[in-house]
Amino acid sequence: MNFADALRRLEPAAEITALGTVRGLDTTLIPARGYPLELIPPVPLPRELNPALLRTPGRLAGSARAAAAVLDRVRAEVVVGFGGYVAMSAYLAARRRGLPIVVHEANARPGIANRLAARMTTHVFTASPAVRLAHATAIGIPLRQAITGLDRAASRDAARRRFGLCPEGPVLLVTGGSQGAQAINDAVSGAASALRAAGVQVLHITGPRHAVEVPDGEPPYVVVPYVDEMRYAYAAADFVVCRSGAMTCAELAAVGLPAAYVPLPLRGGEQRLNAMSAVAAGGALLVDNAALDSAWIEATLIPLLTDPERLGAMAARASAAGASDADVVLAGHVLAAITERRAVAR
Repeated sequence: MNFADALRRLEPAAEITALGTVRGLDTTLIPARGYPLELIPPVPLPRELNPALLRTPGRLAGSARAAAAVLDRVRAEVVVGFGGYVAMSAYLAARRRGLPIVVHEANARPGIANRLAARMTTHVFTASPAVRLAHATAIGIPLRQAITGLDRAASRDAARRRFGLCPEGPVLLVTGGSQGAQAINDAVSGAASALRAAGVQVLHITGPRHAVEVPDGEPPYVVVPYVDEMRYAYAAADFVVCRSGAMTCAELAAVGLPAAYVPLPLRGGEQRLNAMSAVAAGGALLVDNAALDSAWIEATLIPLLTDPERLGAMAARASAAGASDADVVLAGHVLAAITERRAVAR
């Protein structure tokens, strides 16, 4: 959707149709952003040999036919894919129709759909140079303008008032992503007394299904289940403890927020790889999920949070590891692919 917004800014007359499935948040998020949504059957790929795997080729063919019908109906001139269940069907349909394919891979470890599509096209873009895909050019991850245009220093006081935080003193932002993370919640809330004793404020986003109990006191330890507009949380904070999903890493680098990344201990270590560029640049720490506890917060994090010079240096290095124009860059390449196709068709 961030890419689609950029494409519409560059070419207001562009007709954009999103492909999605009933799985996940497609039916909620896409219409809310103002784009038409066409649904096709999802085809998840089983990870082990079982009857479902044997049925996958037939299901994929059916989904690709459904995608092709959408491409014909909207008279598509290009297909832009970001991987996942929908992308594989769309790539196959685009190839059969002779449409240009543009691929963007956000994760450090590409999925099957994008690995296959990278062999079908030379228009391949990634979040970082470390992502290995054929023909790939690293451009970063398309982000919302509200994030890339955020001036944290100018917005800090208003953002802190929004959450009931004091204008002075370090603020630690804690988040486990949209659903929260129990390990992160337990470790930081368990160190609440030590954080308060050190003068550290906390903005703790627990996730809607989690809760932590922290006694009232000063400095503030603010607990909320969810934040709709993360730019305010980023503006209020000096440091973040969080998972290292690709979008989270990209957003924190774009706004120059240092972090302690706690990779989700699943998915083949993908989240660890996502964080490595910021860690290598000196803008982030990496801590294993099993090693994160209140003792780590007290021994490692509090000395950092109470050292303004070290925090400032890490923020500068975090910012240097980011890219803020990937949405516009990708949109420009897509428009170029359309222009090239039209020229060939004449």
